[in-house]
Amino acid sequence: ECYVQNTAREYAKIYAAEAEPLEGFGEVPEIIPIFLVHRPTNNIPYATVEEELVGEFVKYSVRDGKEVNFLRRDSEAGQKCCTFQHWVYEKTNGSLLVTDLQGVGMKLTDVGIATLAKGYKGFKGNCSISFIEQFRALHQCNTYCEMLGLKSLRSTHQKQRKPTSTKSKTLPNSPTIKKTVPKKAREPRDFVSSDH
Repeated sequence: ECYVQNTAREYAKIYAAEAEPLEGFGEVPEIIPIFLVHRPTNNIPYATVEEELVGEFVKYSVRDGKEVNFLRRDSEAGQKCCTFQHWVYEKTNGSLLVTDLQGVGMKLTDVGIATLAKGYKGFKGNCSISFIEQFRALHQCNTYCEMLGLKSLRSTHQKQRKPTSTKSKTLPNSPTIKKTVPKKAREPRDFVSSDH
């Protein structure tokens, strides 16, 4: 737990160093440090300690990969957390994603990290690779992504999904498209194909 959160914290520091100088970017999310404490005389000899966060606790992304949290699009903190995820994803060439972003305002805690099956530079995360796939499929760039010059993850799929051409009707049969098209877009296709 300590290793994952403090690793994510190091990425957040580098992200802050790149984002803070940009005109208009403003405050940057911070992952608070977590410490392991040894208590040899206690029944539970190890514990973690971190700063207490006071205020409304919000989940800006989810760790179980089954739910999409739309709060992340409705607040400045949520948008900046999504941009942080995009930044980490791009910096690691899609091999690592900081996920389960939650906290009070811009102070985050109890984060998770997903890596590809082989890990990333010797580091294996504590979340499934499906979180990376979900992020790649559902992330929508925002103003902060643009300010950092991050490449859109969806521009190719949006062009392919236009319903005006005959090709778009056959594209959903491609395994690549199935993995990256959000569920809402798949339901009508599944309904149409069941009529044939």
